[in-house]
Amino acid sequence: MNTTPIDIIAWFAYLLSAVMFVMGLHYMNSPKTARKGNFISAAGMVVAVVMAFVKLFITGFENAIAIWLLIAGIIIGAVAGVASAKRVKMTDMPQLVSVFNTVGGGAAALVALNDILAGEGTPSIVVLITAGLGVMIGSVTFTGSLIAAGKLQGVKWVRNLSLPGKSFWNILFIVLMVASFVLLCVFPQQRLLWAILTTVFALCYGLVFVIPIGGADMPVVISVLNACTGTAVAMSGLAIDNVALIIAGALVGSAGVTLSVLMSKAMNRPLMSVLAGGFGGSNASAGDGEGPEGTMKETSADDLAVQLVYADKVIFVPGFGLAQAQAQRELADLGELLKEHGVEVEYAIHPVAGRMPGHMNVLLAEANVPYDELVDLDDINPQFPAANVSLVVGANDVTNPAARRPGTPVSGMPILDVDKSQNVVVMKRGRGKGYAGIENELYYEDNTQMLFGDAKQSLQSVIAAVKELLG
Repeated sequence: MNTTPIDIIAWFAYLLSAVMFVMGLHYMNSPKTARKGNFISAAGMVVAVVMAFVKLFITGFENAIAIWLLIAGIIIGAVAGVASAKRVKMTDMPQLVSVFNTVGGGAAALVALNDILAGEGTPSIVVLITAGLGVMIGSVTFTGSLIAAGKLQGVKWVRNLSLPGKSFWNILFIVLMVASFVLLCVFPQQRLLWAILTTVFALCYGLVFVIPIGGADMPVVISVLNACTGTAVAMSGLAIDNVALIIAGALVGSAGVTLSVLMSKAMNRPLMSVLAGGFGGSNASAGDGEGPEGTMKETSADDLAVQLVYADKVIFVPGFGLAQAQAQRELADLGELLKEHGVEVEYAIHPVAGRMPGHMNVLLAEANVPYDELVDLDDINPQFPAANVSLVVGANDVTNPAARRPGTPVSGMPILDVDKSQNVVVMKRGRGKGYAGIENELYYEDNTQMLFGDAKQSLQSVIAAVKELLG
């Protein structure tokens, strides 16, 4: 193949975009620089897309319709992306990520299929292997991410899906998928048949892989599927010899794997155990078939305000309920009021609180909470006994003392030692259970009181009561 000047220019442009991807990922290590990282990564993608267009216009199109289809696809995708970014709430971000995984996996699979089927001659073994892997991984990601998004969104028929004999179906479709892929490489003359079968079996495996997994584990599954999307993109990049796709896909794949492992460690569970679908099901029990003993004791906003004003040390424990109520600014305002009164205030951050890692950090950063007040699990747990009041806002499973004993769905998961505080007040919308499907024993402790209602409204009432006391 002769190398033309435009090929050399394109190679360096793609290399530049890849460097910008790496820089963007580096800046995302900290909430302070995450927006800058997003901007740099987006700019890198713009460079790659523009260069692809320039090269296409110079080298020419095989079909004039292709340019219009390409432009239409970019316009539709851009409008959908901007609209979803503006409209989707932070609490729904995991579903959006899962939908993006669906699109990314499907696109990678289609590109790989085109590499296998297009052209008059027989593809080389390198193209068959890389493109075949792209088809498999992309197709698994496509259907798996669709199911994951449906479960997270609470679509009733998706949440109620069950799969008797899940191990049998998993093994069956893995064997069929791999066998079709091998036959594709061995008998490329019949590549249409084997490529279609590989795609169909991979799509089926994506379904049977995700259906049995419970809602509590879905963020980990999304991270794994995100890694699959990146890997599929990298395989497609290898097939078409595009350095930008190779590096971008490898970055997404490695980041997804790293995040999946970190989330599994945060729950103190092996990653394979999570993917086997053994945790977070809707029918989980407490282990002994009985709920916690005792009753929940209710309190009022006025009583909570008195406790907070006369405390020396207060620890806030945010969770998904805070995100749902969009009450992060009220929590930050309450913290500022207490600090001005001389109360020490800190925020306890569990690594898997909310729906995604870093969820609470991002929410509180939006409310201008100082970063040094956000304390992770290992550092905050020894401080709970010294806390006069721990205020839990919408956090459930990550505070459940049941994790300390065997035989429960959350056994072994590291938790925030909120129950060791001198007094605990839990803000909760209702009496429902968490994602693990069991009662939180913290709510029945002698030192725990419950303040039921919308977190935002409850915090506003507490703020008003605190101001009245201080005024």
